[in-house]
Amino acid sequence: MARRLEDIQRVIPKIGLEVHVELATRSKMFTRVGNPACPEFEDSEPNTLIDPVVLALPGALPVPNRAAVEMSVRVGLALGCQIATLTKWDRKSYFYPDLPKAYQISQYDLPVCGDGAIDIPVHDPKSDEVRTKRVGIIRAHLEEDAGKLLHEWPGGGRIDFSIVDLNRAGTPLLEIVTAPDFDNADDVVAFAQALRNLCRALGVTEGVMQKGHMRFEPNINATLELPGGHTVVTPIVEIKNLNSFRALRASIEHELREQPQRWVEDGREMGPGAKTTRGWDDQREVTLLQREKEDAHDYRYFPDPDLLPVEVDRAWVESIRSAMPELPHERAARYRRDYGLAWKETAALTEEPGVGELLDEAIQSCIERDIERDRGARLGANLVLQCLFRLANERSVAPGAMGIDAERLGGVIVLRASDRISANAAERLLEMLIEEPLTDPEVLAEREGLLQVRDDSALEAWVEEVLADPAMAASASDVRNGKTAAVGRLIGAVMQKSQGRADAARVREMLLERLHG
Repeated sequence: MARRLEDIQRVIPKIGLEVHVELATRSKMFTRVGNPACPEFEDSEPNTLIDPVVLALPGALPVPNRAAVEMSVRVGLALGCQIATLTKWDRKSYFYPDLPKAYQISQYDLPVCGDGAIDIPVHDPKSDEVRTKRVGIIRAHLEEDAGKLLHEWPGGGRIDFSIVDLNRAGTPLLEIVTAPDFDNADDVVAFAQALRNLCRALGVTEGVMQKGHMRFEPNINATLELPGGHTVVTPIVEIKNLNSFRALRASIEHELREQPQRWVEDGREMGPGAKTTRGWDDQREVTLLQREKEDAHDYRYFPDPDLLPVEVDRAWVESIRSAMPELPHERAARYRRDYGLAWKETAALTEEPGVGELLDEAIQSCIERDIERDRGARLGANLVLQCLFRLANERSVAPGAMGIDAERLGGVIVLRASDRISANAAERLLEMLIEEPLTDPEVLAEREGLLQVRDDSALEAWVEEVLADPAMAASASDVRNGKTAAVGRLIGAVMQKSQGRADAARVREMLLERLHG
C-alpha cells in the first residue's frame, strides 16, 4: 500500500525528557580535584582539573562524593521521588576519546531516586490562565560527566583535528528522566524552566545554560492515525545536548513536523533497534542524524567492583528534607493566590535564587511594624521588580546578591506604605542602601531629605506660590471648569518647588479644595 502524507488523519505526539544537571559540588564525583561546575573553578585553564582518578591511571581508585549524593536526594524529594535505601554504582561501557576510562561510572538498576511526579504550572499567554501539568519522573541517577572534544583552539583559532579538555571529566551529573507525559513543545519547555528554577533554588547547580550546567535531551515520536482505524508508531528520536529553551522548543516542533514525512518516505516504525539520536543545527533549525541508539544491553552494565553500595537511611533523608526551602513554583502560586500578583511578576520573583526569601522576610518585617500584609507585599514586589532588578542588571550581579537585607528592605517598604516617602524616593533610598547597607532607612531618608513634607502650613505655602504663578493660570482655570486631569501639572509644580518632598496626595486635596471652593 502506498504511503501518502494526506492519508495521515491525526498525529499524536509522545515526548519524554532526559535532563543532565551538573552538580555544583566543590570537588568531582569520585575524586577531590576541583569541579568546573563550581564557581570557584569555572574559569580554570584546560586540563588543569585532573588527577590520577580522572586520567584513569593504574591503581587510582574512586571514592563517592557525599555532597553529590545529598544534592541528588534533595532534587529527588522536590520531584516527589522515592529515595532508595540502597543505591549502587555500575559501569556503563562505551568508548569516547574524552572519557579516559572507556567506561562511565553510572547507576543502572538501583538509582538514588525513582518513581516520582511533580505538578508544574503552565501559563497560557493568550488567556493569562495558569493550569497544572503533572509530569511523572521515572528515575534520577548519579553519574560522572565526560570531558569535551574541541574542534578549534580556545579563543577561536581554526584547526584540522580535535583536541580534548578533561576538566569536565568526572563532574557530578544527575540525570533526570521523565515519563513520556508530554504531547507538545510548550509543556516540555515549561517543565524544563520549572526544573531549572527548582535546581537553582535548592542550591545544587548554578544552572548557567551556556556553560552546560543543564542539558536537555527530548525523546520524541508519534502515533499516526490512518484510514480504517489503522495506526503507525514512528521510531523514537533522541535529540542530544540542547542547552537553551529556544533550541528545546524548536527541535521538538521540527521533529513533530518531520516524522510523518519520514514515515511516508521510508516506512520505518517503532521497534527494536529503531531508535536514533540526532543533533540540532541551531543555524539551519534542523535535526541531523548522529547514530543508531543503543539499547541498555549494548552498554554491558555491571556493578562497579571498586565502589561499595551507598546506604541512605531515613534519618539522613529527613535531615535533608527538613533543610529544604519552599520550591519556586509553590512560592509563585502563593504569591498569585495571597497577593494577587500576575504570572509575569511571580515568574520574575521566583526565577532568581534568594529573591523570594528576601521579599518574604521583608514582608514579615513590615507586618511586625503594623503594615497590612497585602499592602506591604504589593509595594515590596513593585520595589524589587522595578528597582532592585534594574540595579542588579546595571551592576551585572544577581538580584539576591545586592547586599541589602530583609530588615532594611522592609524599612523602605514601611516608609512607603505609611506615605512618608514617595515612590521615586523609595527607589532612590533603596539604591543608597545598597551603597550603605548598615544604615537605618529612616535615618538615611531624613539625612538625604527624602521624607515627605506633611506639614499643612508648608504645603499651603507651596500651593499658594504655584497658584499665584501666571504660568499656571490656564491649568488652574481648567480645573475650575471641571477638567480635573489638569491638576497633575499643578501638583508637578508643587513637587518641583518642594524638591520632591511634598506629600503629593495631600497636595492634590489642597489644590482641589482651593480651586473648587
